[in-house]
Amino acid sequence: MLTFFRRLINSRVGLIVSFAVLILIALAFVGGDVSSLRTAGLTASSGGGIAQIGSQSIAAADFKTRVQEEMQAFRQQQPTLDMAQFVAGGGFEGTLERLVNGLAIEQFGTAQGMAISKRSVDGQIAGIPGLQGPDGKFSRSTYERLLSERRLTDARIRQDFARETMGRFLTAPTIGASQVPGQLALPYASLLLEQRTGQIGFIPTRAVGAGAPPTQAELATFFQRNVARYTVPERRQISYAIVAPALVAAKATPSEAEISKQYATDATLYAATEKRSVSQVVLADKASATALVGKVNAGGLLEAAAAAAGLEAAKLTGLERKPYGEQTSPAIAQAVFGAAKGALVGPVQAPLGWAVIRVDGIEKVAARTLNQVRGDIIKQLAAQKVQLALAAVHDSVDDAISNNATFAEIVADQKLQPVTTPPLLADGRNIADPKAAPDPRLAEVLKAAFAAEQGDDPQLVSAGPDGSFAIVSLDRIVPAAPPPITQLKDVLIRDFSIDRARKAARKIAADAVAKVNKGTPLAEALKQTGLSLPPLQPMASTRAALAAQEKGAPPPLVLLFSMAKGTAKLLEAPQEGGWFVIRLDTVQPGDARGAQSNVTLMRATIGRSIGQEYVQQFANAVRDRIGVTKNAAAIEQVRRDLLGQSGGQP
Repeated sequence: MLTFFRRLINSRVGLIVSFAVLILIALAFVGGDVSSLRTAGLTASSGGGIAQIGSQSIAAADFKTRVQEEMQAFRQQQPTLDMAQFVAGGGFEGTLERLVNGLAIEQFGTAQGMAISKRSVDGQIAGIPGLQGPDGKFSRSTYERLLSERRLTDARIRQDFARETMGRFLTAPTIGASQVPGQLALPYASLLLEQRTGQIGFIPTRAVGAGAPPTQAELATFFQRNVARYTVPERRQISYAIVAPALVAAKATPSEAEISKQYATDATLYAATEKRSVSQVVLADKASATALVGKVNAGGLLEAAAAAAGLEAAKLTGLERKPYGEQTSPAIAQAVFGAAKGALVGPVQAPLGWAVIRVDGIEKVAARTLNQVRGDIIKQLAAQKVQLALAAVHDSVDDAISNNATFAEIVADQKLQPVTTPPLLADGRNIADPKAAPDPRLAEVLKAAFAAEQGDDPQLVSAGPDGSFAIVSLDRIVPAAPPPITQLKDVLIRDFSIDRARKAARKIAADAVAKVNKGTPLAEALKQTGLSLPPLQPMASTRAALAAQEKGAPPPLVLLFSMAKGTAKLLEAPQEGGWFVIRLDTVQPGDARGAQSNVTLMRATIGRSIGQEYVQQFANAVRDRIGVTKNAAAIEQVRRDLLGQSGGQP
């Protein structure tokens, strides 16, 4: 679930020069994507912070706010993300590294005489689409209003822009580097050709047995140690009311006067008319057009005469006089609609040359009376009146919200039917009723509710392409918390028994590994466990084969390539299923000196990341030059504080 931001947080570019997250925080307020940003400028102080970078210190409160902001920014893409998941995915460390690197690089650039001008920052801020007014120019009033709404300061925004720009100036020349010499790529290309063989044994958890039933004290201790495992994510109870076309349908029935008026307005649509189909050829000059007419009049076909001239007769159907005259010219339309079926018209001057036209067909369309089109007119007017009525209700509700009306007052005033949901997860699931599928129609309602804060005004959100909308109110937030231990008794007994068997299986597997590493054959070490185990399986692969697997190589094979020859290691199986015991038997080194294509491929592969490596080393050198000291205790305290906010409250 966290893959989408792990790639950024854990990448070297993400840790060094990807100030995009900082800029995202600085810019998110202009699009309303982050609902609760707070001012968090980085303070220069003498101590008490979580890190000292040169002459500047990051205060614990400021860093805590930054982490909350980044989590909220990522949450726009992953609505179910909470603080515990963000921290577990590396977001906490990623935020810290970005701040430290940003401050270090900024101070280094300043020491070298570099400066980011106010005009440069002005230009970047003015270029944000969300800050442009109706005239397409930067709107100062919009900027100041959004700063106030998001509780940010102009200085904070400018500080982030300047720091990001400084970092970009200093790292841009190296991050694009891609040249890698062949001698550097050769050892890595040879490494891909390395081949290894080994054996793998498996000690299943179930082979150990469940053991005696756990005591209440054991269950309580197990629950406390694994409380996060049973914690239910944050849920929200929502009240909403849908305003749909059916609600205003009674007000949308057109009167006879409206029907008659619409019929009169559209009289030309219902009047008798004539439609014609023609074949048309346009030539560059009058002489060529006259020659073409002569060939047709002599008994030839228009299509054949046009083909002989290197042209093609265009087929036009369903032409009406007025539109056709607007496309060509009134003179051409008059001539075509005055000719009989089969007649040849032309040459007549057209906008792009001279036209020769044959009338292929004439269709007389009779006039339609009011009674004949009454149904169509009623349908058209009703649809228009429904949209107008919906818009009127929408505007009325919007005005009521602006005047601080409550959800209950709005619903009562508009005579709507409110719905109150049980506490729901961000994806619409109800923990109390796991069989009930989330209602896809509530997607926008849920999105609005999970972006709101307790006590916020009701919100208006779209509820369908037919113009429907919903009034949404957040009733209460149910913080992330585990259910009472009494409700989990059966689950805890099961999980405790599995965990106890897993630990026992690990001890048995670890003993087997120790014996193998002292010289006992793997098969004999497993036999000595006294358990009924699956037979040994052979293992063999090359590093290239591992790298070629798009979904990732099996963990036992990956481990095989990080072991010393003749040794054994332990690896846990997925889902607490047991333990693998892996022994590496042979290692056959690769040699890519005769495989130039492998070397070339490796040069290209390394070339895609060499620039990032240069930037990493540059950032490390800058940090050494500026001086970075971290307060581990203060950092850990911030981590605990964040995880203590109900597992994910921003």
